[in-house]
Amino acid sequence: MLSRFSAVNRCLTLLALCSSATVQALEFPLPAPGEDVVGQVQVIKAKYEDTFADLGTANDLGYLEMVAANPGVDPWLPGEGAEVILPTRYVLPSGPREGIVINLAEYRLYYFPKGQDVVHTFPLGIGREGWGSPLGAGRVTVKTPNPAWYPPKSIREEHAAEGDYLPTVVPPGPDNPLGPYKLTLSFPGYLIHGSNKKFGIGMRVSHGCFRMLNHNVLELAAMVPVGTPVRIVNEPYKFGVSDGKVYLEAHAPLDDEGNASVVDKHTAVINALLKRDELSGLRLDWEMVREVVAAEDGMPVPIAAQVDNAVASNSTSL
Repeated sequence: MLSRFSAVNRCLTLLALCSSATVQALEFPLPAPGEDVVGQVQVIKAKYEDTFADLGTANDLGYLEMVAANPGVDPWLPGEGAEVILPTRYVLPSGPREGIVINLAEYRLYYFPKGQDVVHTFPLGIGREGWGSPLGAGRVTVKTPNPAWYPPKSIREEHAAEGDYLPTVVPPGPDNPLGPYKLTLSFPGYLIHGSNKKFGIGMRVSHGCFRMLNHNVLELAAMVPVGTPVRIVNEPYKFGVSDGKVYLEAHAPLDDEGNASVVDKHTAVINALLKRDELSGLRLDWEMVREVVAAEDGMPVPIAAQVDNAVASNSTSL
């Protein structure tokens, strides 16, 4: 039986030979029907001036997902020649592959353009504790280039309590926290927008809105028409099928009331599995599942083999 480390390391060994310092925008062909995994994990060698924030910006990755994929590596000083994992392989979110799908647990947005067999994916900053981002289904209602920002009274009061008095309107420009573009959502008060801050993408930093890297929000805005459906989910555990194997991708659950227990996490894994009817009867390699859940590194790992819609129970086949 392969350990989680061996399963991931086997993929990395093959990909390290062809990796480079910068990857293209994260656009992938949609997998065939019944398949759920896109992309490949990559490895790069850091330069002496690199930080995870810089590498994330260059490769459309968020800060926390870089940290999770590289335990033991200093995010502010990886070091010249240090091998850094780019976690650019994903199990697609469950549910319809249409419009915008935001998964809060992985700080990531997926866009499925209508009539195109591709998916685009971007890192997000989401609502911090006490200012949670919403869940549910909505749509894009307005697109606004170079937006002005009208800070709500609650945010002005919060800043004033810290001695920072905000104006009632911040005009477009480098000091505008909405960046170069905003997409207004049908969720009252919530936006997808850029940012005037380099750090914070891929973290819980906002008052509930969704922050993007500025080049990402401009790319998204150019593709997304008004009326595009938006579905916001919170899925720390995603199951997917690829090339006859069943994969599990695990992220740290969002919890404003303390860290989830191991029992809670395993219960959430089972609940996520039960939502996949086509995987009913699946007999998991629970030792592998425990390793994946404990690691929470966001990289898909095989946890069972599937043959002709029947799941093999022998874990040695992995």
